[in-house]
Amino acid sequence: MNQAIILAAGAGSRIWPYNEVRNKCATPVVNEPAVRRLARQLREAGIRKAVVVVGMHAGSVRAALHGLNGLEIAFVNVQGTPGTAACVLTALPLLDASQPFVVVYGDVVTTQATVSRFLEVARGSDSAAVALVQPIVPPERRIDWLGAKVKNGRIEYVEGHSRDCEHRLCGVYAFSPKAIPVIQNNPGIMTHVPVGGMPPAEAELAQSVQTLLDEGEEVPAVQVEDYLVDMDKPWHILEANRRVLDEMSRSLSENRIHPAARIHDGAEIKGFVVLGEGSEIGNRVVIEGNVFIGKGSRVVNGAIVGDAVAIGDHTRVSDYCLIGAYSVVGNRCIVGHGAELDGVMFDGAYLYHYCEISGVVGQSVDIGAATVCGTLRFDDAETIHRIKGRREFPIHGADATYFGDFSRTGVNVITQPGVKIGAYTCIGPGVVVYEDVPSRRLILLKQELIEKDWGPERYGW
Repeated sequence: MNQAIILAAGAGSRIWPYNEVRNKCATPVVNEPAVRRLARQLREAGIRKAVVVVGMHAGSVRAALHGLNGLEIAFVNVQGTPGTAACVLTALPLLDASQPFVVVYGDVVTTQATVSRFLEVARGSDSAAVALVQPIVPPERRIDWLGAKVKNGRIEYVEGHSRDCEHRLCGVYAFSPKAIPVIQNNPGIMTHVPVGGMPPAEAELAQSVQTLLDEGEEVPAVQVEDYLVDMDKPWHILEANRRVLDEMSRSLSENRIHPAARIHDGAEIKGFVVLGEGSEIGNRVVIEGNVFIGKGSRVVNGAIVGDAVAIGDHTRVSDYCLIGAYSVVGNRCIVGHGAELDGVMFDGAYLYHYCEISGVVGQSVDIGAATVCGTLRFDDAETIHRIKGRREFPIHGADATYFGDFSRTGVNVITQPGVKIGAYTCIGPGVVVYEDVPSRRLILLKQELIEKDWGPERYGW
């Protein structure tokens, strides 16, 4: 088994505001697009050809995979939202249909061990299908996922957003050629759902798996090793970055410093350092644990960097700023002059002058001086989000702020916990943001002024 289909065509509307300028599969995870990371893992596990199905924001996916050597990549376009099974059928003519193939959803973030183990099991199986599954552990909710009932290493049945399934399907499958007719004859809707489940009219690949089970085929279930994040909603960006950073940090056991990099004797470093070509760690810098710094970057003048932090290429982190543990700073970013970050910054973003940012900062976002993110409600409860009208209960990042790409804030903006600010949106000086702000908006504070006469006579002259 050396061929794969990568699905990267969906609109990704639930991850708003980060779906407006890129496909969600191209969302960066520790400064690498998720789909590129996944393609690289497939390559390392022995996949030699991948057909990538693109649709919405196809250019972002193509750019994300550009220059990935050792993997033959072909692209096929789809229109609209035909569903995952229909996307697989679109890609099949570019593969050898007489051989088995892997299907992966391009927004999956997991370990190399999971990908390699899955392919090892799939290559040793003569089943029509193999599926990757993950236990649903509270406080995760079963109804949030496509579920699978697993017994003795086999899937008994799958069910859309089940109340009863204790595992979820992870969007990673292997199929033999005998599964192709079942995928071709997908009913165009997920029929195996709880009573009142209300599935959309889309050809869901999980339904084809259920049809195989109905026909008496065995479908082995492979368990995720360590972690898997399906980047479906904005807080999943925080979770995915933290999981990958944790894995990277745990595996780092020595310094890796490029000969053309520099570390000042006055820096205090409490962990291992990965430091790229031409980068610098300067005087009075404090690094609290392991750190990963790209090429051409400067961490200087008293910057404080927490444990398990990644900093991209050609970025400046300086002037007594504070980068929290498990944070990611993108490429060509600036964090300076007392700014604080706890979360993820995409490429080209800018934090300065005593701002306190907790959450996700999109591409080329300009954060005004003294912009502050509220992170704790007065009732100490987690914030409930609404995604496409549905109440959501995030396990990670419920109280974070989500700044859409190419947005801006003025000085002294305050965001309340859980707020999402759309792409291309400006929040004017002094505004307190209590609710989500749509994309392409300008929000200005309207104040009422009182004007009176004043002068020396007020002081007895």
